[in-house]
Amino acid sequence: MSPGPNPQAVGRVAAEHLGPILYALETCALHMEQAAREEEATYYRALARLLAEAGGQPAGEENAAAP
Repeated sequence: MSPGPNPQAVGRVAAEHLGPILYALETCALHMEQAAREEEATYYRALARLLAEAGGQPAGEENAAAP
């Protein structure tokens, strides 16, 4: 059984490839809209927004923006 994802490694990879990840999420959202799947489109856009906001925060301040 694996111990689960390594948050620091995942964060590093996501940070290194943030632009393409955000582009892919928006592409998914557009396809969902075209398929009249608005709930899924909203989900992908919300996920992209969270990643974009997290990408602009200094390391160690991930919880500072939490409501």
